[in-house]
Amino acid sequence: MSSAVLSEVPLAAAPAQPPALACHVHKFGGSSLADAACIRALAGLVADDARLRPVVVSAMHGTTNALVALADAARGGADWKPGWDVLRQRHLDTASAFEAAPAGSLHAAIEGEFALLADDLQALAGGSGDMAKLDARIHGAGELLSSRLVQAALGPGWQRLDARDVLVVQAGEMGASVDWDASRARLAQWRLANAPRDVVVTGFVARDAQGRATTLGRNGSDYSAAIFANLFDADALTIWTDVDGVLSADPRLVPDAVCLDAMSYAEACELAYFGAKVLHPQTLAPVQGRGVPVRIRNSRNPAAPGTLIAPDSAPAASPVKGLSLVPDVAVLELVGNGLVGVPGMAERMFAALNRAGVSVTMISQGSSEHSICCVVRADQAERGRDAIVAAFADAIVDGQAQGVAVTHDLCVLAAVGDGMVGTQGVAARLFDGLAQARVNIRAIAQGASERNISVAIAQADATRALRAAHAAFWLSPQTVSVGVIGPGQVGKALLAQLAGVLPGLRAQSGVDLRLRGVASSRRMHLSDGALDPAHAVDALRGEAGQPCDLDAFAAHIRASHLPHAMIVDCSASDAVAARYPQWLAAGIHVVTPNKHAGSGDWARYAAIAAARRSGQSRFLYEATVGAGLPVIFTLRNLLDTGDTLHGIDGMLSGTLAWLFNSFDGSRPFSALVREARALGYTEPDPRDDLSGLDVARKLVILAREAGRPLSLDDVAVESLVPEALREVPVEAFLDRLEEMDVPMQARLDAARADGCGLRHIAKLDQGGHASVGVRALPADHACMHTRLTDNLVQFTTARYADNPLVVQGPGAGPQVTAAGVFGDVLAIAHALR
Repeated sequence: MSSAVLSEVPLAAAPAQPPALACHVHKFGGSSLADAACIRALAGLVADDARLRPVVVSAMHGTTNALVALADAARGGADWKPGWDVLRQRHLDTASAFEAAPAGSLHAAIEGEFALLADDLQALAGGSGDMAKLDARIHGAGELLSSRLVQAALGPGWQRLDARDVLVVQAGEMGASVDWDASRARLAQWRLANAPRDVVVTGFVARDAQGRATTLGRNGSDYSAAIFANLFDADALTIWTDVDGVLSADPRLVPDAVCLDAMSYAEACELAYFGAKVLHPQTLAPVQGRGVPVRIRNSRNPAAPGTLIAPDSAPAASPVKGLSLVPDVAVLELVGNGLVGVPGMAERMFAALNRAGVSVTMISQGSSEHSICCVVRADQAERGRDAIVAAFADAIVDGQAQGVAVTHDLCVLAAVGDGMVGTQGVAARLFDGLAQARVNIRAIAQGASERNISVAIAQADATRALRAAHAAFWLSPQTVSVGVIGPGQVGKALLAQLAGVLPGLRAQSGVDLRLRGVASSRRMHLSDGALDPAHAVDALRGEAGQPCDLDAFAAHIRASHLPHAMIVDCSASDAVAARYPQWLAAGIHVVTPNKHAGSGDWARYAAIAAARRSGQSRFLYEATVGAGLPVIFTLRNLLDTGDTLHGIDGMLSGTLAWLFNSFDGSRPFSALVREARALGYTEPDPRDDLSGLDVARKLVILAREAGRPLSLDDVAVESLVPEALREVPVEAFLDRLEEMDVPMQARLDAARADGCGLRHIAKLDQGGHASVGVRALPADHACMHTRLTDNLVQFTTARYADNPLVVQGPGAGPQVTAAGVFGDVLAIAHALR
């Protein structure tokens, strides 16, 4: 485990262990031995009441890597002396913190170890002696050195045990195995001669049955600690590292990974096997049979309780406790009709891999037996393929097997937890989370114990898949990469609403909406982290802004390391709407109040629908009709529950609603238009509202939602703008507004003569005829009782034939429109949970 070297570590006492402990083994990794300050702090960490306190140590941080490099240099004929000098000086400098006199016994012992190391390197360079034995001695020298430093730091009374004096192991296919009888006998002799209470033990190193120096393999110091916990009949083992315990995932890939309070041996073994860095896969084997509890703690944060690993663990809120990745693997797949029902096919395949020295990480076979595949290390894939081809050469020649396919650039994602046993839906939740993150699964394996589900996926999808799975099991918030286009009135209102809600939303709903980009028609600002919505527009205008490139914008939002992506288009641009099919097909969810997509070209509308299906993405546009009102939602529910639509009519423009709610003859219509413009109800050019085109777009959107293939050209639209004023500049139009007054007053008088009033109405009848314009309505019509900018939509259906279903409320203004957009954003985010 890598960690920064600390210049000073405060002395902090660990919580006292129960006094009944007869033996408590402590193990310190290299990160806990990074420098003199770290080593000095160990005394406080082992200050418990156990009658026997063996301390097992790794090499100082980075030392083993340096020793391996020295051995490689010596073997390759390179000059190893400079590296040896640097390593020697580092250890002597550290020794000076515990022994002031350079001629003291500690310095002499360090110098002696380096003299032996130099002899071994010289022998390795000369090619003389037992090369394996020399390698083992060189690689294991770090623990010999660190144990002397730790012994000196812990003070008088502490003895030192070179594990090679007692620990006897034998190399095998499954790693180093302990000769327990011989090791126990040797340790008993050592204890009889030394009678220690406190002892520092070298990790990682041992001897074989012939007395030759050997090691337990990389990261073997944890294994050493568990071995000595068994040999010393310990009541407890604490492994001190540089993290607060076992985390639910690699925090470098999942920043929201949580520290687990407790886990079972089985859970820990599964996670360790599948790459969890805090434990070596073999660590638990020596203590598991005796049920010795193991606690993982942080030497730099001793106040943290750490993770307790015991025979069993209490049920957790999530059935999955942790997720791990095994990178750099490949899939070997043997395919053939001749494999079906033939006994021994799997045995022949895996025997061939065993003979070739290829380790199998995962196995998957369908019940049809037509193919069998396994996951192996990428660097062993070609060797494994050749071995299988050789073993099935006869079947391949006869056509009974079609050969062996190799798929590279894969990794394995493993979900682990005792809570998975007997819990329904765990696999479904994992696969759904990966599917929503657009991660394709190449192979699946689950043992009969149900404690682990493993899937092979593309290496390029690794981080996104891990984060998606982590969120799927409620272990972290669901992260959505968000980009906002169009920082106009609605866009600014949306950003303000995001700024006010995001902190609480993450904590309360488990949704992390991460704003990573904002764009206008000309500029964009992209951030690798999260933008503050309150200052996003300022960033767009600042030096960090750049020319807008919608392709680059979308590629940034669809980040490979984040599980989900969403673009919120608050513009009114047809060019932006034209990008929706491309974005949706790429798995980017789209939310918009922009009406061009829903009411524009029919081919593009169909392309959007197809892209949603192919990209498994969502396209929500509630705010295109009725701003924040649930108009589309209501229509969708009616149709989805089997109702039949007969017609739609109502007021779909907040601007026109205000004009006709206010037009009672007491003031000219032109005066009302000027007032509405001053209040911000109209567009800068009021003709955009008075033309009726915006209302027609909304009606087309509703008709299409109801399955009617309607286009704008199919809508009979009445424009309230006199023909003579339609093409003049806006200033001229405003100067000549009074030309509207006489015809509008005449229409109002005629309506009143019939006991009616005027309202601007959009209508879709049962035959599919659509129209938009001013209508005279009786006093008891629902549209005659709206307020100010209210929108009102009536749905006449088979269920609501005599008394139509009405949706009514404010239908204009940036705040309510932004709220409708925000509602769609949250609907997608919550659906991802």
